[in-house]
Amino acid sequence: MTGYLFKVIREQVPRTQEELAIDLGVDKSTLQGWESGRRPLSATRAGNLVVIRRKLIHLGAPPALVDALNLAMDTDFILSEMLSDRAGSGSVEEHPLANWVLTRDTTHMIGWAVSGVLPGVVAAQMSTPAARRGPVAVAPLLSAADRALFFDTLRQKAERDERDSEDAALLRRQVFYLSAYDRDWNAAEWFDAMRRRGRLTASVSGWSPRWVEARSVAAALARQGDPELLRDFIARSLTDNDAAEAANLNYWAHWLGLDPRPQTDDRFMAERDRPAWDASALLRQLAVRLDRAVEYTDLYVHSIWALLIARRGLLDADPHVAEDLKAQVRTLLDGDRLSTQSRRELEAVYYGLRIGGSGSTRN
Repeated sequence: MTGYLFKVIREQVPRTQEELAIDLGVDKSTLQGWESGRRPLSATRAGNLVVIRRKLIHLGAPPALVDALNLAMDTDFILSEMLSDRAGSGSVEEHPLANWVLTRDTTHMIGWAVSGVLPGVVAAQMSTPAARRGPVAVAPLLSAADRALFFDTLRQKAERDERDSEDAALLRRQVFYLSAYDRDWNAAEWFDAMRRRGRLTASVSGWSPRWVEARSVAAALARQGDPELLRDFIARSLTDNDAAEAANLNYWAHWLGLDPRPQTDDRFMAERDRPAWDASALLRQLAVRLDRAVEYTDLYVHSIWALLIARRGLLDADPHVAEDLKAQVRTLLDGDRLSTQSRRELEAVYYGLRIGGSGSTRN
């Protein structure tokens, strides 16, 4: 991942391998090793890596892409661990998904490797690369054999450690979500089998590790085109439960990178006082994505509605976001893909937008 992203960055400058090697003060073979993965960039001394990053930005590389090298290195670590024998045989604590809460950007980097879907953080910064000779990979996609091994290892670990209760809850829920990138996988059948064994709960009242797990199961099924469990989760496990609503917003802030604190478990979701994220920034991020992720429309709608109830006057804080949100809300209300609850909540949001954001959004 890191090598491919480094190549993308070089193309945006733009430089040939030979030209960039001269600019960075390294041999061309060294740079080729970085891009191919034969000589991992992560093995470079920390001080040298800082210099390389600064030089790339000075040469005109998009800063967001250069920053994404950290995401790519994290992804390489996770993929390496998952494709090794350690992922299937080690303890829960040693698994790379059991002790680190992934963000959206890292998750999408993993998705790039296993599905070929370009992450938004990369797509937003890319221009069309110059033509090159010979066949060229268009994505850092793992081989078919490695993709199969990755997904098999994911699900086998979740099934083996399902008995470990809360100790493996973070591992299981991240496995559930990442597994949804496998389009050949029958998610509904697999989850139904786990439910029949009493290992999954469709709806949970109030925050708990099981609540987070239920949210991830619902999100995974929605990603594969089945929104019903997500709608049921919103109705039964989110609505009218202050602890659950707060946990949902806390998780959104972490997922979208608005809470700068690294998290090693899910307990941060239970925080109720003085959240570490900015409500205006969260509204902006949710609003921007409202019409993009069709499979999660219901969750976006409910989260925006809940955020506006929790933070009165938020619509007045950023008139530009309010105007953009109004246009998107109007479009969604004119369509026919909203659930009954989502339509009711979106109508309440629209009412608040029409009266200037100072009114109630309760329905």
